[in-house]
Amino acid sequence: MSLTHARGRPKRSVTYMRDRPRRWPNRPADRRKAEARTGRLFTAPAMFLLLIFLIIPIALALSLGFTDAKLSSPQPTRWVGLSNFEELLSIKKVTLDDARVRELAGPEGTVRTALRSLTKNGSGTPYEGMSVLSDSVAADGKSGSFWLAGDPLFWKSLRNTAVFALVVVPVQGGLGLLLALLVNSKFRGRVFFRTVFFLPVVMSMVVVSILWAFIYQEDGLVNNAIKAVYPSWDPVAFLADPSTALPAIVVMSIWQAVGFHMIIWLAGLQTIPGELYEAAKMDGAGPWRTFTSVTWPGLRHTFVFVLVTITISALGLFTQINVMTKGGPLDSTSTLVYQAFAEGYGKQRIGYASAISFVFFVLVLCVALIQRRLTREKDA
Repeated sequence: MSLTHARGRPKRSVTYMRDRPRRWPNRPADRRKAEARTGRLFTAPAMFLLLIFLIIPIALALSLGFTDAKLSSPQPTRWVGLSNFEELLSIKKVTLDDARVRELAGPEGTVRTALRSLTKNGSGTPYEGMSVLSDSVAADGKSGSFWLAGDPLFWKSLRNTAVFALVVVPVQGGLGLLLALLVNSKFRGRVFFRTVFFLPVVMSMVVVSILWAFIYQEDGLVNNAIKAVYPSWDPVAFLADPSTALPAIVVMSIWQAVGFHMIIWLAGLQTIPGELYEAAKMDGAGPWRTFTSVTWPGLRHTFVFVLVTITISALGLFTQINVMTKGGPLDSTSTLVYQAFAEGYGKQRIGYASAISFVFFVLVLCVALIQRRLTREKDA
């Protein structure tokens, strides 16, 4: 029965009020839509920042890579298509035998003279404007094979960057783990050693680079220390020798950053429950067995983080090169980031520097995807 108001108007039945549909989402589909709207609202600020500081700069760099834009030039910017990328990535091999050398340079000509006739501007050959990247010339100089590149410095920089990363990533990560295991042990003064190992991290990379540039001089600390052990040692200017410049920077970079990754490993070690170590001890597991069965599986996620951070830092090598060597000697320490900087701000070729930056971005993205794929397979 319907209830009645004091004024005599009928009131809606209780059953009808219960049957009215509610105004808030009650069905699973409605709840999912509401949650999606809320999620988009919360992620909007982060997406806006990514758009402004990541997506738009990448798009601008890619667009500038197709132009001949210069940092300061009275000439208007022209669209050059793929010419910047062709110059950057082009690489060819040419082999010249004795007959070909005679044809190009005459009976008395050498293989290098013949090569210059192929690569000089206006030659009309597929090798026009290219430079020698590496060569293999016969003893008589009448034949040889050459690898030519549109920009040999790019390939040297790519090689130096790869060598630096391949050495720094495992050595720095492994040394950081070793230091973390040492300072995680219970002994007197471990806080002091944690501070000492981490101290180089808080120092500016520019300051560290300047200090180590003095240490690597002929009369620096390294040569004096070696000479104290081996009196017959002949002092070496490490940063002035193409064979020692890059290894010297590798050593300095590992020393400066290993403390940071030691702290990351240490944080991962302290998340492993102590009961697991007690169980391993009760089962008679030795130190190595305990590490492989308890410690390392517990550090799986820490390993992924350390691997990614070291790789990104190694591939972005710039400050040490800019302060200590300027890419020398003989381009033995030039890296992709430093080359892009030198082309853009040194030679003012913004278009070409943008092409280098975009290629570098693609390479780093490929490395990150490969690492992600490998770590995902391990997790599975």
